[in-house]
Amino acid sequence: MAEAEEKNRVVEAKFVAGATSPDGLPPPALAEIAFAGRSNVGKSSLMNALMQRRSLVRTSNTPGRTREINVFYARLADGLALNLVDLPGYGFAKVSKAEKRAWAPMLEGYLASRPTLRAVVLLVDVRRGVEDDDRELVDFVARGRKADANKPPETILVATKLDKIALNKQKPELLKIRNAAKVPVIGFSAETGEGRDALFSRIRAAL
Repeated sequence: MAEAEEKNRVVEAKFVAGATSPDGLPPPALAEIAFAGRSNVGKSSLMNALMQRRSLVRTSNTPGRTREINVFYARLADGLALNLVDLPGYGFAKVSKAEKRAWAPMLEGYLASRPTLRAVVLLVDVRRGVEDDDRELVDFVARGRKADANKPPETILVATKLDKIALNKQKPELLKIRNAAKVPVIGFSAETGEGRDALFSRIRAAL
C-alpha cells in the first residue's frame, strides 16, 4: 500500500450529530471540513468513499433529501482527527421555494460563524461544471467573514462522477472546469476511489 493511502486510511468513523441550525451543533472543538454542492452531485457517495464506509452518510434516490447539517467524526491511521460536515444540497428544482428559503439561513449561518471550519469542499458534476448556485456559494464563503478576525475557509473544488465519462475525456473536462472556475480542481470517483488521496492532501493543507 502506498504511503499516502496508508496515512489516509480511516480507522474510525461515526455519525456525531445532526442539527437544523448551527446552534444545535456540538461545541466547536475539532477542525471541520464542510461538503457542499447541488443536491444531485453525489455528495453522500463521495463522503462515504472518503471515510471508507459503505453507508455511513445516507444516500437517496431523491436529491435534496438532506434537511440538516450532519457532522461525522473521522480518525485517520496517522492520528489525524477531524469532523466532516454534510451540508444540505441546493439547486434542485423539486425542492420547494419555501424549503430553500428555510435552508438558506442554516447554511449561511454555519458558513459564516463556525470558528472551527477550515475548508469548504465544493462538489460539481464533471459533466455540468460550475453553475450559478455554486458561484454564489463560493462568493458567500469568500466574503462571509470579512468583518471577522478569522481567515475565511478555503474552498476546495472537486468534480465528481469522473467515472461517468470516457477516460480520454476526463482531463479535457477537468481542464475546462479549472479554466472556468480559475482555481484548481480535483477529479473524483466514488466508484473507483480516484481523487481520494488528492482530496485528503488538500484537506490536510487547509488544516
